[in-house]
Amino acid sequence: MNEVERAVEAALFAAEAPMTAEEISRHLGGAEGVEAALEALAAHYAGRGIELVMRGTRWHFQTAPDLAHLLRREREDVRRLSRAATEALAIIAYHEPVSRAEIEAIRGVQTAKGTLDVLMEAGWIKVAGRRDGPGRPTIYATTPEFLAHFGLESRRDLPGIEELRAAGLLDPVEAVFAGEPDVEPDEEAVSASELDESA
Repeated sequence: MNEVERAVEAALFAAEAPMTAEEISRHLGGAEGVEAALEALAAHYAGRGIELVMRGTRWHFQTAPDLAHLLRREREDVRRLSRAATEALAIIAYHEPVSRAEIEAIRGVQTAKGTLDVLMEAGWIKVAGRRDGPGRPTIYATTPEFLAHFGLESRRDLPGIEELRAAGLLDPVEAVFAGEPDVEPDEEAVSASELDESA
């Protein structure tokens, strides 16, 4: 392991948040060869108890997924997003950047402001600017924290419709049309502190 690799390893180990190669280079005083060092470190840690992974454009150490069950607390409180927040997050992830009006058009019901606030407090979505058009509505997009939480390298890794259907996450069309009308479950909205924590 050369000195650049050692320095990059130390910087990431001490970092409070995932870092891009450019951020690491600046942190190390403009060090060169950071990207090659990251690739070498990722190969070095592959298959170990901790791994060096890239999520989006940012690198960080994480526990090997197959060991997560060993690190879970004996008592876990299951906390879930409301249905409204889950649907809004999925729409943003697959259609970003997207405005609140566009989210509502896809869902077919109004989306409470608190729903988007919960997702922003969790760090999973962010304001991505304003759409050019009447009223210049705010548009939303996912964050690197969203990718890291769900173990995605990029949005290209989001599951396709067939994968979702195979996993039983899509209701059959007949069941949707036979079901009750969708009502905005404001009372189900949870605070960011109640979100499921990643292992």
